[in-house]
Order: sequence, then structure tokens, then C-alpha cells
Amino acid sequence: MTQTTSSTPPRGGGDPVLQTVGVTKSFGGVHALRGVDFELRAGEIHTLVGENGAGKSTLIKVLTGVYTPDEGEVRYAGETVHFRRPSDAQHAGISTIYQEVNLVPLLSVARNIFLGREPRRFGLIDVRAMNRRARELVEELGIDIDVTAELGRLGLGSQQMVALARAMSVDSRVVIMDEPTSSLETKEVETLFRVARGLRDRGVGLVFVSHRLDELWELCDRVTILRDGQWVHTGTMAEMSRLELVSKMLGRDVEEVQAEGATEFGASHRQSEEPALVVSGLDVRNRLHGIDLEVRPGEVVGLAGLLGSGRSETVKAIYGALRAQSGDVTVAGSKVKANSVRGALASGVALLSEDRKAEGIVPDLSVRDNIALAVLPRMSRAGVVSEAKIDRLVDTFMKRLRIKASSPDQKVRELSGGNQQKVLIARWLATEPTVFLLDEPTRGIDVGAKSEVQALIDELAEQGLAVVLISSEMDELVEGADRIVVLHDGHVQAELDSTNLSSSELLTALAGDREMEGSSRE
Repeated sequence: MTQTTSSTPPRGGGDPVLQTVGVTKSFGGVHALRGVDFELRAGEIHTLVGENGAGKSTLIKVLTGVYTPDEGEVRYAGETVHFRRPSDAQHAGISTIYQEVNLVPLLSVARNIFLGREPRRFGLIDVRAMNRRARELVEELGIDIDVTAELGRLGLGSQQMVALARAMSVDSRVVIMDEPTSSLETKEVETLFRVARGLRDRGVGLVFVSHRLDELWELCDRVTILRDGQWVHTGTMAEMSRLELVSKMLGRDVEEVQAEGATEFGASHRQSEEPALVVSGLDVRNRLHGIDLEVRPGEVVGLAGLLGSGRSETVKAIYGALRAQSGDVTVAGSKVKANSVRGALASGVALLSEDRKAEGIVPDLSVRDNIALAVLPRMSRAGVVSEAKIDRLVDTFMKRLRIKASSPDQKVRELSGGNQQKVLIARWLATEPTVFLLDEPTRGIDVGAKSEVQALIDELAEQGLAVVLISSEMDELVEGADRIVVLHDGHVQAELDSTNLSSSELLTALAGDREMEGSSRE
């Protein structure tokens, strides 16, 4: 294997517990991994980084038995292993927490924690014992959750903490965390980090994947960088600067990355006087209470708030996907049919959901079909779809958004999470919306792809699109939005001008300080 960058970090910590040696994996003739070597030691937290499409998710799936390598081998506790399915890895002592919660929404929290390992009595599931043990686990994590509640009724952040509780319930030697903080609030992230450090101190090896770079230096001991499916670098976090890490991820000189970093994101956009979107008195039972919102063409309005504040509920209600009891939505001066997704689409409203797995991609369809889904009626005449028009449209958006795929016919489930997100953005841009509702558009996206999406949001605003942006990252809202509307318990708490606004001031507003200087209701 040819390695373009060499680094030999000092030995330390425990013995190797999980390794890959020369692992190669291809899909449809496209190499996702090329001869990758990776080593996780007992008692360390090792981060795996790289752009979307670099091979991180594929490597994790090889380690956990989702994929079988085409070449190379996986070693566990010094022995070569052949995991044919995820259950093989789980039984061996490898637990995984995925970015997209992979649990059963219709079952209770307790059933999900012990799924496949339920305590039994006289051959039947001992529900009382299961619930008791589940309560002990969530209390240890500091989570306020009813373990008898149906998992699907909880928010994504709470579901992610349930996934963490499940991983803790197994006596694992390895825990793999794939974007575990993407749906979590600050307090929950602190809890997760405390648990991760505790596992490390007990000799467990942890693989941690996150696109929030600050988290890597706060938590991780070593780093392995992948680029285009190849190993690039392994070293200690303490020896690497942020600039060096990003330059190795992107395959560019440090000076080039430094120059690109100086480019301003989120400069004030030119805005029309007449609003493109007007929301008046929007009420959703037990969730939203009299939400008022205006967005002008060429304006990016951020929605900020803690978990449960009503951010996602607001955009879903605007889009008609969440039933509102009262309130009006107007687009370009015309009233949108209430509680109708079809009516919202016809009026020029598009919604990019935060949960691309459950509410976005159709995994077994191709990239082409996923992009074209929302515009098929426009691409047909007398019930006959124009394949040529679809091909031109798909080609345009694949190039514009730099979607990495072997061809438009590749299954979208085979793409990285970031490229799946780009496919969804392309789908809704193809509808030529007047208002674009973006719920966590950069969640789970690497540094390079995140910059591309942020630049695209700026470009769309410059072209006159009205954008509503939801993000859990304070910097993204402060830098990317012209105004920020702060929600608290389903109410509009404050409206902030992002000019000269700091992330700490926004955080103060999120914490509920109504007297914060510079905030006002409108």
C-alpha cells in the first residue's frame, strides 16, 4: 500500500484491540476503501476523520460486520475475524452508536435498550426486571426519560441517548460512535463525553467520528485521517493543529486552506422589502403557540432554540407536514392551503428534513430517481415522463452540488451521509422553490462539504430565495443568518440581528435570558 503521508505516533496505551490490515471495499466499480490500515488500542479514544466519501462510514461498517471486505483482513483482540453480520460483531463485544438512530421506534425505550437480550423468567420476557434495569441505566446517564414510553415519540436527541444506554448495557471491549453528538444538546454532549472517558478508563477502546472539530481535541487521544478511501495519516491529537488536520483531510497545502478560511461566510444578503413568507399565529397543540415569522426574498432567517423549543415543529407546520390548529401561512402574497404538503409545494415551499433516513432518501432508488422524485409531474406529458429532461436536470445538480457517485444510477444508500444530504438538497432545488426550509442541513457533513452547503445557502439567498435555517451550531447561525428568531417552549422568545452578534450572546438567549441587550420581539 502506498501511503502519501507518514506519521509514527509514540506507542502508548493498551494493546491493539481492533485492526484492519490492507482492507479494500468497492461498490459498482468505485473504490470506497483502498488498502486501509487502522489500529484501535484498548483504553484510547481514537477519532476517524475525512471528507464525505473519504471512507469513514464504509470502514466502520467493515469493522462491525455490515460489509465484508473485498481484500485485507479485520483483526479483533489479535485474531483474524470474519464478521458476516452486525450481530457477529455485537456478540464479540463491539457496540456501535450511529448518527442515524438504528432502533425500533414502535417499541418502548426499555425494549430497545435490551432488544435481543431481554431478561427472561419462565421463558417469558421479565418486563418488570427489564424496566428496572433500563431505569438504572438512564439514571446513570442523567437522562430524564420514561423507559416505558414508545421510542418513536421521543426527539432525535433523546433517541440518541437511548442508543448510548443500549451500548452501555453490553459488556463491550470496543464502542464505535458515528456522529453521536449530531442530535444532542450541550448538556447531553457533556454526559456522552463523561461516559466515553469512563469507558476509556476501564480499558475499552472507542472510535469517535464527529465533524465538530472542537470535540476531537476535547475528547480524543489519536486521529486517523482518510481521503478518497485511502489512509493518509495517524497521529496524536495533541501534536496536530486544526489547520494541519483540515489540510490533510482536503489534500491541500496549509497556506491554501488558511487563505480559504479567510473567505467570509454569511455576509448580509440583498433583500426585498416585501416578504416572501409570512407566518401568522401558528398553533400546534402542545407544541407551538402563536408563532409569527416573516422572511423576505434574499434573506436567511435562523431558527434557534434548545431541544424541545419547537424549531423543527415550526418548519413542519409551515410545510403542512405537522397539523396546525390555527394560523396562516402566506407565500409571495398568496395564502397556502392549511395542513397540506401538496399545497405548500405548489405554493413554492420546500423542506429539507433533519432526519434524512426516515423522511428523506429512498435508499433503494438511484441517485437519479431520488433527485427527480419531486419534479416528475413537471417532467411528463400525457402521463409519459421525459427521460431526457430528467437526465439533464440530474446532471446539472450532480455537477452543481459536486455529488460523488459512480453514476446517476448508483443506489443512494451506497453514498456517504454527506452525499445523501446533497441529493436531497438537489431534489428540492429542482422544484424551484420560493421558500426553502432547511432543518440542520450540515448535520453529519464534513468540513469541506459543510463549506459547500454554506456557500450554496449564500448563493441561493443572493439569487432571491427566502431561506429559513435551523442549526444546532451557534457559529453557523451567527455567521450564516441575517436575523435569528429564538424559540422557547413553542413560543417566539426573541428576535436578534446577527450583525455583530456573538455565539455566546446567542447562547445566553437560548438559555432564556429575555433581558439580553440587543434582543427584541417584533
